[in-house]
Amino acid sequence: MCGIIGIIGNAPVTPLLVDALKRLEYRGYDSAGVATLINGHIDRRRAEGKLVNLEARLRAEPLSGTIGIGHTRWATHGKPSERNAHPIATDRVAIVHNGIIENFQELKDELAAEGRRFESDTDTEAVAQLLTSYLERQMTPEAAMGKAMGRLRGAFALVAMFSGRHDILMGARRGSSLAVGHGDGEMYVGTDALALAPFTSRVTYLEDDDWVVLSSSGCTVYQGETKVERPEKKSGLSGALIGKGNHQHFMLKEIYEQPAVVGDTLQYYLDPATRTVRTPAMPFDWTDVSRLTMTGCGTAFYACMVAKYWFEKLARLPVEIEVASEFRYREPPLPEGGVCIAVSQSGETIDTLEAMRYAKSQKQILLSVTNVPESAIARFSHAVLPTLAGPEIGVASTKAFTTQLVVLLSAAIAAGRARGTLSRAEEERLALAMIELPARINETLNMEGDYRRIAENTLAAARDVLYLGRGSSFPVALEGALKLKELSYIHAEGYAGGEMKHGPIALIDDAVPVVVVAPSDSIFDKIASNFEQVRARGGKLVLLSDARGVAKLGAKAETSIAVPDIDPVVAPILYTVAVQLLAYYTALAKGTDIDQPRNLAKSVTVE
Repeated sequence: MCGIIGIIGNAPVTPLLVDALKRLEYRGYDSAGVATLINGHIDRRRAEGKLVNLEARLRAEPLSGTIGIGHTRWATHGKPSERNAHPIATDRVAIVHNGIIENFQELKDELAAEGRRFESDTDTEAVAQLLTSYLERQMTPEAAMGKAMGRLRGAFALVAMFSGRHDILMGARRGSSLAVGHGDGEMYVGTDALALAPFTSRVTYLEDDDWVVLSSSGCTVYQGETKVERPEKKSGLSGALIGKGNHQHFMLKEIYEQPAVVGDTLQYYLDPATRTVRTPAMPFDWTDVSRLTMTGCGTAFYACMVAKYWFEKLARLPVEIEVASEFRYREPPLPEGGVCIAVSQSGETIDTLEAMRYAKSQKQILLSVTNVPESAIARFSHAVLPTLAGPEIGVASTKAFTTQLVVLLSAAIAAGRARGTLSRAEEERLALAMIELPARINETLNMEGDYRRIAENTLAAARDVLYLGRGSSFPVALEGALKLKELSYIHAEGYAGGEMKHGPIALIDDAVPVVVVAPSDSIFDKIASNFEQVRARGGKLVLLSDARGVAKLGAKAETSIAVPDIDPVVAPILYTVAVQLLAYYTALAKGTDIDQPRNLAKSVTVE
């Protein structure tokens, strides 16, 4: 959520700022703005809504300048409006900010008592006014920023530009990501390496409580009053990576990239010649682990739910799964030397990072599954299991989720082998099933007409949709319901099939489609019983099963799709693609904003 870009150089920066903000649209936002210095004075253009509104404003009122900052804002304090759009500015400083200043009201009251007038409803303005107060006491910008860092509480990333100072930009971070880009006579600062990719591949990642001074020739990083060294690294991201190709939406492009990225991830974790799983060296021995704790938010939490089945079945390892936003507040007892796996696409999810802090305080070994190896969560971990999904722009996660599942299944197989609970023959069988995944996903994608038909004829007109699954298909049902409500704004809920009769069955009638996720596994007969219970009450049944399952139940459903046959252990990954396609084509039929659903953000950096 929210995106930051800052540039200090020798050429007009406004077009570059806007281009960078377009790369950050995927993070979710409801207003945007840019500010530059012109003859020492701060000038800015802001607009509510999408970037096209800001671009129209800039065409009508161009903005020059060779130093500037830009922002896409996802509202936290103050409703979406031009008044609350960033950059937030006084006559001395302009600020762009991600995250939340938790003590903003305390600071605001203090500054208002000095006679300072606030012009927005944002917590960000407390930072701008605080810096201005220090500057008016004849502090330098560097001294002002250093002092302000001691006053601010919360999780934030911010970049500041100062009137009369064409030679510096300043940034700071605590909890939210911020990266510095190194150019030739120019310097950049942004939310992440993706924002900086068109300008440079040389990146320095700031650590918590760092603040940085940028000039056109370099940067100096501080912690408190002490200069610190942060390494410059080579980013593998390309400025060309964010195109949609021939697809209508980023989400559809990313759905269709799944055979390739699942294949890339498998190549990292699997030896096809020996049909064995290989994982990076772990700072623990699986045989010594008495309990595994897994945590994540949203779709990442559902990945943990699927993995719980895998670790307990294949490795006979007890697993507790925790919603990250509740984890540390519940204060669960954790065994010393236990392992905590944190799952996050962005690697910057603040709730997940705070859950890891709690786990670390309980002497847990931290293992992360993330798509961004230089992220805060990756750096905080003792070891990282990377996904190889590549940049994911669509707000609703698709390829990041399926690659998370591939990584977690690989880890569960490795744990089972190490603990002696998984035979060599079983490992070979599962490895072969995983090797087949890209081909089976391709077959599923080739059935897009069937998914479009069900979406248009059955789901798009519904007000409510239920998803049912049992065993490891239960989290897939939850994920399917989440994707449908994220994208189409149709109310949807996922349930364990056996729980339907304990309440949700009251919702069944001929206006409520019920999507049943039912691979032919050891508990197929159980979900078939739940299927019949829905049918007896007139529910509109949509069956997702393989050829055997469709042969048994398809004639009793309103409509069905035969998903390609695959090993039941691997089935959650394949059936995830099926529910993604249903959600996508339902949203397409309803005409919603698929890549940037309302109120949602890609990287959630506030609690």
